[in-house]
Amino acid sequence: MIGKIEEIQENSVIIKLDININEQPNLINLHLVFEDGPKKIVAEIMDVNQTIMKANIVGEIENDHFITGASSKPSFKSTIRLVRTEELELLYGKQQLEFGYTNVGRSNVYQGYRINVRINDFFNSHFAIIGNSGSGKSSTIASMIQNLYTGPNKPPVNSALFFFDAYGEYTRAFEHLHEQRQELNYKAYTTNLYDQKTEILKIPIWLLDVDDLALLLDANSPMQLPIIEKTLKLVPILTGSSEMVIQRKNDIIARALQDILLSGMDSTKIRDQVIGVLTKFNTPTLNLESQIVQPGYTRSFKQCLFIDKTGKMQEMELVVEFVRAYIMDEMEEIPEEELNPFYTLSDLEMAMEFALISEGVLKSDRVFDTANIMNVRLHSLSTGENRHFFTYPKYVTRSQYIENLLYNEETLGRCQIINFNINYVDDRMAKVITKIISRMLFQEASDNKTRGKRSYNIVIEEAHRYVQKDNDHLLLGYNVFERIAKEGRKYGVFLSLITQRPSELSETCVSQCSNFIILRTVHPKDLEYIQSMIPSVSREVMMQLKTLKPGNCIAFGSAFKVPTFMYMDEPNPKPDSSNVNLEEVWYQEAKVHATVENTVMPIPQANDVNQMMAQQAGQIEIAQVEPQVQELTLDD
Repeated sequence: MIGKIEEIQENSVIIKLDININEQPNLINLHLVFEDGPKKIVAEIMDVNQTIMKANIVGEIENDHFITGASSKPSFKSTIRLVRTEELELLYGKQQLEFGYTNVGRSNVYQGYRINVRINDFFNSHFAIIGNSGSGKSSTIASMIQNLYTGPNKPPVNSALFFFDAYGEYTRAFEHLHEQRQELNYKAYTTNLYDQKTEILKIPIWLLDVDDLALLLDANSPMQLPIIEKTLKLVPILTGSSEMVIQRKNDIIARALQDILLSGMDSTKIRDQVIGVLTKFNTPTLNLESQIVQPGYTRSFKQCLFIDKTGKMQEMELVVEFVRAYIMDEMEEIPEEELNPFYTLSDLEMAMEFALISEGVLKSDRVFDTANIMNVRLHSLSTGENRHFFTYPKYVTRSQYIENLLYNEETLGRCQIINFNINYVDDRMAKVITKIISRMLFQEASDNKTRGKRSYNIVIEEAHRYVQKDNDHLLLGYNVFERIAKEGRKYGVFLSLITQRPSELSETCVSQCSNFIILRTVHPKDLEYIQSMIPSVSREVMMQLKTLKPGNCIAFGSAFKVPTFMYMDEPNPKPDSSNVNLEEVWYQEAKVHATVENTVMPIPQANDVNQMMAQQAGQIEIAQVEPQVQELTLDD
């Protein structure tokens, strides 16, 4: 027996040792069993000195099953021993990988003991991988995913993992998936417009709704949302061509023109605004050249806008009457098939300009200041490089778009891993792209009549840059990642957050994670945050997080019955996440230059120095200078 219980403090047991600790191997993090008849309480050794051992209670064994947490404390008469090999299976799972299980690492307490977890317990919930830069986060997730797909069991061919790759480092880890198993496929998209080998990420602009466009255009006030909503209602009409659509266009244009004509502004300003509207927005029947027929003469609409010497528009009543003829008292519902669902960024820009005019942006400087900024941003988007990411070649529905994302044209098979390399856009655009696609996946899953028919796992690298507590709550009333965190499980949408700064993450998202894999973490604020968000982590465990070697971690949550110290097998191949090798960058470059030059600058001799000084003083002519170049080798 190891010793006797001397004291019980809340969840800790203090043991007076009966063994010579100097003759024992390292006992820290091994498990003890307190036996008192059929009752077995399990504790983890946290501290040891020459005479005293401290262990924290983690659960109990009952009827050959391990139950996390203990309903009671051990008695002082309990027999204390180390956990037996057959009991390890109750804590860490069986060594043989059964169907429905996957390997996530190996114990570094019980050397080499494989940590196999139920797929449903780990991937069927949100999880977080936390660790400082260089601690092995990328290798950890790559190793876990490789084990999931290339392990001895049947691979999950209907899974769908969407990676948002902040640095473009995961392609090397997964691109050969199809070669290892023919039924598996990997697909990568890039934001590098000059990459000839990888498909450019493109999102159909017509699949974006009010909330998506508000994020894309960086709206900062709920007052701007009605403009976006009106824009989306107008764009299928303004880009249509049927007779009924043209009548609706005429009605919309006429209403805007009537507002301008009756605004009470200066006649010159009214004329200029009317001409401006009809120059950009017109139909075959309502335009600047439309004929206004009067008894005895016919004039164009533009001619009727003439202003006389007194500054009056003499034909104001005639123009207003002509415009009102196009306004429909009762508007019929346009059949959906006559609306144009396929439009471009330029079409959207046109619709927004018209929405602003119809909302009175020309009549109010205040409205102009708050609403027109979105139009400026939309114009910048439609004319800048980022337009390529929202230019899709053909019309597709949301379901078709997601299916296209999952389809590999080279292998003609369904992809299980889809990687979005968002390294080549700025953080704001990267965040917007991540939110838009994640929201699209969530909507697709939640709209499915058969709940849980499909599942989507969203893996976000450098999550602290994207999954933040933004002002989305003030603007939209919700944050898409927090909604997924709270509601995603019932629809089959799961978040996997990989981060080095957990304190910068949305608290809601972290609180909804069921599993955590924590690598070396040293920042006090992050350590404090982890402990406050995850009460089951003890102070002793938090202290050990500071000294973990790269690739070593502590895992806990619903998939782990006890806090588990483990290390990850090296992924094969590794992600492209290595640090810069300064020996190559600094010194290899120097060797290359030395080889190319093959010479060094000569050291001036005394006579040469005198001549140079005399030349600078104008005492001798340039032609008299004959510099003596001394041959030097690299050895000199």
